[in-house]
Amino acid sequence: MNTTIQPLPTSQPLDVINLPAWLQHLRWVGDPIGYMETAAQQYPDIFGGKVVGFGSNLVFVNQPQAIQEILTNDASGTPRKAKSRTYAAPGHLNRILSPLLGDSSVIMLDGDRHRRRRQLLMPPFHGERMRAYGQIIRDLTLQTFESVPLKQTFSARSVMQEISLGIIMQTVFGLSEGDRFQQLKRLLASMSDLFRSPLSSSLLFFPILQKDLGAWSPWGNFVRERQQLNALIYAEIAERRSQPGDRIDILSLLMAARDEADQPMTDQELRDELMTLLFAGHETTATALSWALYWIHHVPHVREKLLQELATLSDNPDPLDIFRLPYLTAICNETLRIHPIAMLTFARIVQEPTALLGRALEPGNAVVGCIYLVHQREDLYPNPKQFKPERFLDRQFTPYEFMPFGGGARRCIGEALAMFEMKLALATILSRYELTLATTQPEYPRRRGVTLAPANGVKMLLTGKRLRQEPSLMEMA
Repeated sequence: MNTTIQPLPTSQPLDVINLPAWLQHLRWVGDPIGYMETAAQQYPDIFGGKVVGFGSNLVFVNQPQAIQEILTNDASGTPRKAKSRTYAAPGHLNRILSPLLGDSSVIMLDGDRHRRRRQLLMPPFHGERMRAYGQIIRDLTLQTFESVPLKQTFSARSVMQEISLGIIMQTVFGLSEGDRFQQLKRLLASMSDLFRSPLSSSLLFFPILQKDLGAWSPWGNFVRERQQLNALIYAEIAERRSQPGDRIDILSLLMAARDEADQPMTDQELRDELMTLLFAGHETTATALSWALYWIHHVPHVREKLLQELATLSDNPDPLDIFRLPYLTAICNETLRIHPIAMLTFARIVQEPTALLGRALEPGNAVVGCIYLVHQREDLYPNPKQFKPERFLDRQFTPYEFMPFGGGARRCIGEALAMFEMKLALATILSRYELTLATTQPEYPRRRGVTLAPANGVKMLLTGKRLRQEPSLMEMA
């Protein structure tokens, strides 16, 4: 009996990249941008490819209305009675991150468990707690830059990682000093740097490489550092349980949270969520900040316009006044458009025979919104390789046209904190310090783990400190 599912009458078969699977796997890991852009030239809106980590074709979609259809017909995060949907977002599809985050992270959950966990995690990232984080962000930015040597080349990404790691340590753990703080920082930075290149990122994509051959081997070193990090996190949790106090850091808030059955999170669940916040929270923001510094200084008129806007602030501005600055917001948005940190949305699985953009999809197909290609669409962003913040002043884009934090039920929980940190750190740096790029060579994106980061780290020079200047009436007009 032939059980092959036939395409729907009005649909055509999906266009699939015509390369051997092994070659596609290597290209996806080694040159994901080249892989996606080459395919999009031939198949502009939707195509299938064989990408390591997925058993069959992975369907890449970059047409906004089609992405909206996928994300709004996703059963994840909806009440039980409303689960008759075309797509689902099972957590096991994200298992590539399991060695880092564990199996109890919100990223690994699905259905009701995923929805309930998100509800527990959301409160610390909104409301008045954000204002409390503002002073931490500014203080750590100034503290870090005071140690940058004058007129010596430095890696902007390394400095931004120092800032973002300090911020996430204080906001998540409430730690800013002490032996445990220093050990946690050292281990997090070391584990992040293991996946700094396409070659070392292969450890995540090819499980056969995940062999513990001793402390001298890459994976063996990673396993030992992870054990040390786990011990520190569990020690911090145990200390908090034995000595509860009135604290506002995210760990304390999560420990106090209760689900619908009035149950707290277990130590394992806390550990995995903390790992998710620590890695996703500092790695991605550090990369975004370094890209922003690159473009601000690579395009002189952007820098000048930003400085004029920052000069309209008071000497000690309210963090929310900085957050609302329109041109600074446009710069951050354009940075995340031209260089989205995450290339894809989390994958969805087709639940029933359907058609998307006139192409037949079968149950079991994995489908992703391709964030990178959406942000490079000429019909949405003319001259997409050009850095032009004014795009975001001239037009308001839908959540499916501009989506640096993903979308749907798996949209990034830390989006508000990331944008808050990005704006406050940039405003603090540009208001206080004179910087310049150390080279005229263009920076370009390269795989770093499952994200994209500046290949050369954005080499810069600190040339001096800025003296505050009040804006002229003409500049303010």
